[in-house]
Amino acid sequence: MAFENLTERLSKAMKNLTGRGRINDEDLQATMREIRLALLEADVNYTTVKKFVNNVRQKAKGADIMSGLNAAQQIVKIVNDELTATMGEEAVPLNKSDKIPTVIMMAGLQGAGKTTTVAKLAYKLKREDHARPLLIAADVYRPAAIDQLEILGRDLEIPVFSMGTDVDPREIVKAGLAKAAQDKNDYVFIDTAGRLQIDQTLMQELKDIEVIAHPDEILLTVDAMTGQNATETAQGFADALDITGVVLTKLDGDTRGGAALSIRDVTGKPIKFVGQGEKPTDLDVFYPDRMASRILGMGDILTLIEKTQREVDEKQQASQLEKMRQNTFDFNDFVAQLQQVQNMGPMEDLLKMIPGMANNPALANLNLDEKQFKHLEAIVQSMTPAEREDPELINPSRRRRLAAGAGRPIVEVNRMIKQFDQMRKMMNQATNGNFGGLEKMMGGTGMDMGAMMGGGMPSGNFGQKVQGFAMKQAARRMKKLKKKRGKR
Repeated sequence: MAFENLTERLSKAMKNLTGRGRINDEDLQATMREIRLALLEADVNYTTVKKFVNNVRQKAKGADIMSGLNAAQQIVKIVNDELTATMGEEAVPLNKSDKIPTVIMMAGLQGAGKTTTVAKLAYKLKREDHARPLLIAADVYRPAAIDQLEILGRDLEIPVFSMGTDVDPREIVKAGLAKAAQDKNDYVFIDTAGRLQIDQTLMQELKDIEVIAHPDEILLTVDAMTGQNATETAQGFADALDITGVVLTKLDGDTRGGAALSIRDVTGKPIKFVGQGEKPTDLDVFYPDRMASRILGMGDILTLIEKTQREVDEKQQASQLEKMRQNTFDFNDFVAQLQQVQNMGPMEDLLKMIPGMANNPALANLNLDEKQFKHLEAIVQSMTPAEREDPELINPSRRRRLAAGAGRPIVEVNRMIKQFDQMRKMMNQATNGNFGGLEKMMGGTGMDMGAMMGGGMPSGNFGQKVQGFAMKQAARRMKKLKKKRGKR
């Protein structure tokens, strides 16, 4: 996952300031040196690093500590604000035409994930805005590019306009736009050709398509795993085309995250979306403030909430909450929740959105193999309807039958049932407001609630202070979000 090393380095750089009332020049110089090295190792553009460090130094030097913040927290806030500013302050929405269709032209080098991104973005608009998009297959050079787009369109039930590989892309675009006007599609996505590198032939074709289509958006797809090359690619396209925004792909891969921090600063073009997975739903709006929080290990509560709201059935959730209060939560509800969690994405990524959990040793020691979900489901599927509704029926002989039916060791069945019982008690305590009883129960496991919620860190240390700051930031953003929604 992107930013793990950067998060760890930045945390260490600022951890040394814990407990200081003011920041002296020596402390500040040492911290800035560590921050600069952390950014360079993350493959952030050198000019961007230099500007970033100078800005942070100027704001931090001799600054009076704000009420309630010590020196370490002050640096965290300054770095957080500067990261947000570097990446663009606020999310930038898609440009939308006053009349249909809104035309979105996609550009990028081969291998950046352009065709997949076309389908993901069209599907996002279809799912969230009830849009009726049309995809135009104008990449006639890459083997199987048209086939790939047609397969994606068929799977997502989105129409694709194509004329094969023997027709000039310019003619395909003209005919595709005429088809969209005829069918009254409200969005048109043009999947243009890519190259292994920028060349004059590619750029001339893209310029011609821009003149023909008059796109409302020209989105450049950039592979985050290419580091500073991603920034150079973005600059090259921006010099030749009227690029309006960037889609950063493969942010879930083995990338150091430098592209996310450099592109806006170097090109002046906003990152509008980020791709973090292979599923059609794995495309998110890019929020600079949320990304800054994630880089600093402060989590991303708002994105976690939005994912939950998008994937979780509200009526089902209300029913399950009532069952938790009445202590009648059963294995049918348990499996339903497992499936909802799986739909939200990898568990490891979800946990890292919780403040204090990024780069947490406790998280590293967890077994987050996705197969474990399937094993749990197999055990539950081996139960009779009566056993699922009344876990108390499951005696030792029935447990042996479940183990045989699911093809899992008996010890795994015993562990799952024990954990289910503990979880049901905890949920019952929490939903009935008995946090004292819940904390006492947690204490019996050798962990207090503060340590558990702070990621297993001792009370009063740097990690918990950063977590507290992160929660306050999340609360402020939630308030802003509610105000914006209220104005609509």
